[in-house]
Amino acid sequence: MEQAVGSGELVPGQVLPPMRELAGQLEVNPNTVAAAYRTLRERGVIETAGRRGSRVRPRPASTERGSLRVEAPPGVRDLGEGNPDPALLPALGEAFAAVAAAYDQAPGMYGQASVDPEFAAFARSMFDADGVPAGPVIATSGSLDAIERVLIAHLRPGDAVAVEDPGWGSLLDLVPALGMRPVPVSLDDGGPLPDALEAALKAGARAVVVTGRAQNPTGAAIGAARAAELRAVLAGHRGVLLIEDDHGHAIVDLPLHPLAGATDRWAFVRSVAKAYGPDLRVAVLTADAVTADRVSGRQRLGPGWVSRLLQRVMVHLWSSHAVDPLAVARSYAHRRDALVRALAARGVEAHGRSGMNVWVPVSDETGAVARLLHAGWAVAPGARFRLSAPQGIRITVSPLGDGDIGPLADAVAAAAGPAKPLSYG
Repeated sequence: MEQAVGSGELVPGQVLPPMRELAGQLEVNPNTVAAAYRTLRERGVIETAGRRGSRVRPRPASTERGSLRVEAPPGVRDLGEGNPDPALLPALGEAFAAVAAAYDQAPGMYGQASVDPEFAAFARSMFDADGVPAGPVIATSGSLDAIERVLIAHLRPGDAVAVEDPGWGSLLDLVPALGMRPVPVSLDDGGPLPDALEAALKAGARAVVVTGRAQNPTGAAIGAARAAELRAVLAGHRGVLLIEDDHGHAIVDLPLHPLAGATDRWAFVRSVAKAYGPDLRVAVLTADAVTADRVSGRQRLGPGWVSRLLQRVMVHLWSSHAVDPLAVARSYAHRRDALVRALAARGVEAHGRSGMNVWVPVSDETGAVARLLHAGWAVAPGARFRLSAPQGIRITVSPLGDGDIGPLADAVAAAAGPAKPLSYG
């Protein structure tokens, strides 16, 4: 069956024979077919919908949403990749040179602590300043690596995970790739809606992944009042695993309102990619003691540790104040707010409370993307970020200058057409 799905012989949504019927056709024990179906579910190839039987997944887990991109041909401005502005990233030469010189005197060896003590101290002090509960510090290879490790530490294939919708495309790919089932949670500019989260948890979600600020793709940010509401919901489900993704750290000037501690099992991950450079591949994870122990123990049996050279580079960048978070946040906010205002002046609804992205609801995202490409702008189709949310397009503002705002807003207004509001509820 897996080979047939890969070749296209079995198409997404195709209903599979009932287990007893297939066992009769193949002249095997029904338990054999049941075991095969279970393995296929765990591998993300098929899904079971109660009395409606089993069917091929609408989107095979091996298909990356990132492939739903629009390649920008020569002469077209690329606003779809979601990269930070290179001009706002720090120069890394001095940091690497200083760390390499020290390494020459004392190379890293087996048996040393997996987390550099200074790296842990800096990270913990930043967590403390933002009100993140106390917990061990672990270095991971980016946010997605951390989230995957935390999910595997507690959940098994078949478990449901509540995710923001629209949300981070890589996460929406990861959950089914682990054999787990994503449950959409609608949101507005203030983050996940409490009623939607409650519904997902009552429906059996064993974990929830939340973005505190700079939510991708909508720019949503959780304020104090919404955080209190979400904590109240989570407090009624103490056994749920809570994962918070703070990838917007050091590029957003809105305060953080962490939810960690509202449940017994929690993890908080903070990436350096947006502020210091995606290719550094470093994130910092803190968690409750049980979660941290499971994650670090499993990490030791895989990669072992994240390069202490990279950890020391981050210590150098943090201690030298290589990035001015307020200046970076204001730069992105200036471009983002200008675009949202310009679109509003043209009668186009847009969302972008924080971060480097603007989300524009549209009635036909395929047509809007094509028309914008023809006008010289490549944007990200909303299908990369949606489960059941209304259609939209994502525009990354980091490549924009002041002179780009008006022409881009004109092009979006012409391309978007009438759209349903992003009914986050």
